[in-house]
This record gives sequence, C-alpha cells and structure tokens, in this order.
Amino acid sequence: MIVVCGEALIDLVPAPGGLGYLARPGGSPANVATALGRLGVPTSLLARLSDDHFGRLIRRHLVESHVDLSLAVDVPERSTVAMVDLTPHRDAGYTFFIEGGADDGWCADGLAALPAGADALHISGSLALAVATMGEAVEALLIRERGRRVISFDPNPRPALTPDVGALRPRIEAWLRHTDLVKASAEDLAWTLPGESVVDIAARWRSAGPALVVVTKGGDGVYALGPAGAVDLPGMPADLVDTVGAGDAFTAGLLAALAGAELLSRERLDTLSREDLVTCLDRAQRVAALTCARAGADPPWLAELTGTQDATHH
Repeated sequence: MIVVCGEALIDLVPAPGGLGYLARPGGSPANVATALGRLGVPTSLLARLSDDHFGRLIRRHLVESHVDLSLAVDVPERSTVAMVDLTPHRDAGYTFFIEGGADDGWCADGLAALPAGADALHISGSLALAVATMGEAVEALLIRERGRRVISFDPNPRPALTPDVGALRPRIEAWLRHTDLVKASAEDLAWTLPGESVVDIAARWRSAGPALVVVTKGGDGVYALGPAGAVDLPGMPADLVDTVGAGDAFTAGLLAALAGAELLSRERLDTLSREDLVTCLDRAQRVAALTCARAGADPPWLAELTGTQDATHH
C-alpha cells in the first residue's frame, strides 16, 4: 500500500467558451492518490475532508478511483478551493482560497498512525510548504515515518502562495533530508532556484539524502539521478489538451512502476539499476502523456495504460 498525505480540494476550471467555471476534484496529493488507485495500486489518502457539497464531490471521486479514505479526517470547515487559469499554452496557474477551510486546520497531534503494510508515504509541498500549520504537521509526519517506509516528496511550490521564495528554500532542503525519492519539475526549480542547472540541483539534492532525484521537463522529457548515475530521456508525444495534473500523474506512474517491480524500499532504491530506472520513467511518462490528452486532472486507468481500453474513455 502507498499512503498519500495532503490536500484534496476543488479546482474551479474555466468552462468551455469561457463562461463560468466547472468544479473538479483536485489538489496535488489527491491527484496522485487518484492516479495510483486507477493504476491498481492499493492507496490510502491522509487528508482533511469537508462535509460540504464540494467535500462530497471529492469523496465520490476518490472512492470511484479506488482510493481508501479510512485515514481521512471528517471536518466541518468548507472545502479548500483553487481557481484555475489556463495560459494560451494550456499550462495552469492557480489562485487558492484556504483560510478558514479544511486545510487551514492541520495539526501534528491529529495525524493517524499509518498501516503496518504501507510500503511508501508520498508528500506534496503544494500547500504544506505555504500553510504554516499544515507544514508543521507534514514535517512531523516526515520525521516520524523516516526509516519506517519509503518517503516520496514532490516540493511542487506554488508561487501564488509564496511571497518569500528565499524562506522556502531552506524548508525544502530540510524536508529532503527525510526523503528517499524526490520528484520536481524543471519549471518549479527555475522559479525556486533561478540560475541553477537541473544537473547541479539534482546532484546537491541527492547528496542530502534521497536515493533518487527525478526532474520532469514537460515536453522535453525527464532527467533522473540515481545510484547508477544520470538518465536523461526525451519527451513522449502527447495530444495536448492541458497540463493540469500531469506532474501528479507522472509521480503516480513512477511510484506504481516501482511498486510493481518490487523496488519500493530504500534498500532496493539504493541499488536501482539504470535499466530498471529507465523502465519506470518510461511508464511514468506514458501516464502523464495520457493525462495531458484530456481536460483536467483525469489520470488514466490501468486498462488504458496496457492498451486494453481506449484512452479517451473509462
């Protein structure tokens, strides 16, 4: 089992024609959990879920994607909302409404014990690096679970929530020391650490503790640095509709591939071969490409990935 920790929120996505918005379940951790569930990986989401209309929509979406919610906490506060703005290139920007909502009430003392059978814990920094109470809870979880299971981390910083990027850097570096696998996008790195190359950042981050550092480069492919050295793969063609949820789909695809190959342990990651890494990265890129081919964070099901089901229907 993989446990994913973090927000499950509602994305308000521009409706076709630009008149109004459509409410779609989202949030980086929830997207990763959804994709893992659809890929057939036993997955549980540790989250705070509202009992409002949006909360019920989120729950239904997660359950239908085979995500276990036994670790989720029921809360009376309203659901967190993110307003999505798509650029002419179909990339997504976000405006968040967090204060007073479900993700404004995280507390380290309220974190549930993880199942003994959980092989991995995935953490996203999207809200946790910006919302103080959530960050404190997530950091406590990282410290508590370090060494008990593989810890995967996607910093996924949000410029809209980060007025002081300088203060963000040491926190990311601190969290890296508790992780075994880190995945980031080149776009996020360029904003967080301007002027530094992907190669240099990956080398420095790997020396901080993770066995594997993976950097996605959108249509330009993916760079990874593991125990067998660096891998730099070209991009995978995609019929681009938008990039919403693509990075989360990649993360899920990578974790699912590692789990399927029985590589999801620190010992196995420390001896990961170049061949196994390339195979897992290819799988992750395919999951992301299928997600980019349809609107919103709508990751593929396992049958689509294996070619037994059309990628436009599920």
